[in-house]
Amino acid sequence: MRGSLTLRSARSVCRARLIKGQSPGLPNPTAMENATGPCGEERPREVQETTVTEGAAKIVFPSANEVFYNPVQEFNRDLTCAVITEFARIQLGAKGIQIKVPGEKDTQKVIVDLSDQEEEKVELKESENLASGDQHRTAAVGEICEEGFRVLEGLAASGLRSIRFALEVPGLRSVVANDASAPAVDLIRQNVQLNGVAHLVQPSQADARMLMYQHQKVSERFDVIDLDPYGSPARFLDAAVQAVSEGGLLCVTCTDMAVLTGKSKETCYSKYGAMALKTRACHEMALRIVLHSLDLHANCYQRFVVPLLSISADFYVRVFVRVFSSPSKVKASARVKFSAACGPPVTPECEHCGQQHQLGGPMWAEPIHDLDFVGRVLEAVSTNPSRFHTSERIRGVLSVITEELPDVPLYYTLDQLSSTIHCNTPSLLKFRSALLHADFRVSLSHTCKNAVKTDAPASALWDIMRCWEKKYPVKRERLSETSPAFRILSVEPRLQANFTIREDANPSSRQRRLKRFQVNPEANWGPRRRARPGGKAADEAVEERHMVLRNKRKEPPENAAQRAAWLKTVPCKRFKEGTCQRGDQCCYSHSPRAPGISADAPPGPRAAAEPGID
Repeated sequence: MRGSLTLRSARSVCRARLIKGQSPGLPNPTAMENATGPCGEERPREVQETTVTEGAAKIVFPSANEVFYNPVQEFNRDLTCAVITEFARIQLGAKGIQIKVPGEKDTQKVIVDLSDQEEEKVELKESENLASGDQHRTAAVGEICEEGFRVLEGLAASGLRSIRFALEVPGLRSVVANDASAPAVDLIRQNVQLNGVAHLVQPSQADARMLMYQHQKVSERFDVIDLDPYGSPARFLDAAVQAVSEGGLLCVTCTDMAVLTGKSKETCYSKYGAMALKTRACHEMALRIVLHSLDLHANCYQRFVVPLLSISADFYVRVFVRVFSSPSKVKASARVKFSAACGPPVTPECEHCGQQHQLGGPMWAEPIHDLDFVGRVLEAVSTNPSRFHTSERIRGVLSVITEELPDVPLYYTLDQLSSTIHCNTPSLLKFRSALLHADFRVSLSHTCKNAVKTDAPASALWDIMRCWEKKYPVKRERLSETSPAFRILSVEPRLQANFTIREDANPSSRQRRLKRFQVNPEANWGPRRRARPGGKAADEAVEERHMVLRNKRKEPPENAAQRAAWLKTVPCKRFKEGTCQRGDQCCYSHSPRAPGISADAPPGPRAAAEPGID
């Protein structure tokens, strides 16, 4: 991201599902009901439907898992509605159109024109500077705005997100709710009629990529594109960066966090063109990898991205970027992401711990938020908290983001630093105070509650940890001479740390006790199963097949004798390798398995008759 090109201001956008009368993400029995047919007759079980109320929308979806729906992503949907609302306030305000948001006081607001990214400074336009004929032009929720946004939700599923846009975001001209699944599109039509938004929401059945490729012409592009796929959005990015209008908003969700956080480096490279590392800062690294991938796709078409807001939450990352066209600025992207090396950038081994370096990336190296825009979103949510069910969490997360150091990529964690040298973990306030006393900047990160973002070099951080270790000594005799802890602690600190707590060491969001980090909304929360034709029956069949293929054993019997007989049906792995010395004393079988006997089979007469079974 280029500092001079970032959006200078805007407000918050949030997507959320408001399920009334309960904690976030949990279905309310009063809002969840089985559908009935005419005359109150209960429908057959296979066509039963569930009704869910979220935000201003009410949707129905099959009780079977035929159309994807995850209530845990209420925060995601709330935030998206808030961001698009503030984006509309800025863009339409430049045209002399004021938006009306339900719950907001009818006051004149300062409008920031973000249409010209060439400007280094932002021009503030007061409402009185507008032409007299434009002063009374307004855009309200649920109404068609002829000069408003054309929105595409490429993977709409039940249509909840698109319907919420129509009911909660002012300044829209049209919303295309697209899905490749015929049952999903039928459900979208049903939900559109149920909510009375047929004049704004247009159901569409098509491959999202082909639909976006068909809207590459400048006159046919979408002002806002929302991509919230199941898993990785990688296959949609090429089409998306071409189908979004000049300066338009692109909203992308990635739920393949195992790939983005380093579990499968090769898969990450194949999808995003970067190598992810398993580090404590993996969640911010995931955000930067996604931003780099978006910019790389855009660069192919002489376009570039400007991040507005980048969030790591729950089990996904969510980025909001604007897309612009400029061949000259595309060339500058190479300098933003890479720099020509004059020689080896590092020594073969780390100068502090003596271990080998790991190479990851490339990734986005510039700021990942536009703090002016984030501030506007935060202000809008704070002054109108009843608009979203997750307003409290949005306020906390955005407050932490406004406190983050924008020019410091990645971060350290206190437990990581302490575990490296096997010492007690210092308190957050004492460690932050030590950095501030040494004239370094320090902040938190919204991606991790014990993160430390700082411009201090690694040598200063380890000096502070060495000083802390002197207060709470580690037993050196237990350390191996080749261990990182021994190497680090064998050096005397040059910086004498001062752990006296300073007032400015405690961030404002922490002092106000805001809800800054995620609390698990329900038991076993997280990604849901992918929607499948056939619903739950198909899921159960697939799960049963997976259990067989994975060779999962049944729970062993509680009776000791039966358990011993059951274990004797299981081949001894060490015996196969020639390393088991227990012989007949081994609780597992040392005999060849007879054909047709499975390790999953419960103990019985046939198992007892096997050779070698006591």
